[in-house]
Amino acid sequence: MGKRVSVRRLSEAGVAGEKFTDTVGVLTSWTDGVLLITRKGGESVRVAESALVAGKVVPAAPARRRGPAASYEELARITARAWPPVESERLGAWELRAAGGFTRRANSVLPLGDPGLPLDEALTAVRRWYGERGLPAYVQTATGADGTQELLCAELERRGWVREVTAEVWTGGLAPVADLAEGTGVLLSREADEAWLARYQRKGVSDVALRVLGGGPSVWFATVPGADATGAPAAIGRCVVDGRWASFAAVEVDPAQRRRGLATAVMAALARRALDEGASAAWLQVETDNTGARALYAGMGFAAHHAYHHYREPGDTGTDR
Repeated sequence: MGKRVSVRRLSEAGVAGEKFTDTVGVLTSWTDGVLLITRKGGESVRVAESALVAGKVVPAAPARRRGPAASYEELARITARAWPPVESERLGAWELRAAGGFTRRANSVLPLGDPGLPLDEALTAVRRWYGERGLPAYVQTATGADGTQELLCAELERRGWVREVTAEVWTGGLAPVADLAEGTGVLLSREADEAWLARYQRKGVSDVALRVLGGGPSVWFATVPGADATGAPAAIGRCVVDGRWASFAAVEVDPAQRRRGLATAVMAALARRALDEGASAAWLQVETDNTGARALYAGMGFAAHHAYHHYREPGDTGTDR
């Protein structure tokens, strides 16, 4: 239990093709004659014990060929500091985070370690804490790397928590990004001004949201001025420098000016500033269905490190990411 395994089972009756099906993932339960295996992307696969042909424990994580070396826990803490809440509290080793409902990342539990209570009691405390703030309870988990939380995902699902928005954290070298474009015309600032916010996809940004956007060890905002009547920039981006790491977020381009290299120019300008501050590695988050962004980042040398998920408490309708 809790180990990464590879199992072979008989294919379902009537399914054309191979007689056997192989599944690789973390074994998260084996009860009542059914194995539950959680794959790298967070999907759960049920395998009937009667269909099991063979199985073995395999290395905890495959060798990664691209990107800087980093543990899941290191990246989890780095990513949390780059998108900080306005209020937080400890529950054992768990961190409860709130920011008035502005994004799930700033309004969810980061469960790194033991909460100091049995799980059911911990989840009750979590729901009470968020309920006192008028917010739904979310738990942010990760799968697909050594030290991630496949077992916790399975336990949450058994208790009726609903998985929403699966995305991935990608990592890559910083210098190659800085070399991609000159970044001519990209303006850098320490603050998200009215022009930057005019392009930002989240409209009606509150004071709480501005505190999240401006939070982090060393925050930079990039703007490519626009030429249309609205005054909105042609492109924007955000970067947070934290030790050896630099993050990229909110990279957005005017739909009418896409495919002109503006996103690349924004990231290159931010990367050069991060290099000046001593960073050498980069990370970003991308949703699994954003094929355009995934192609762009792969071309820059980024590769997936792990997937992350937000689980919403049972019976709640949710909040904005």
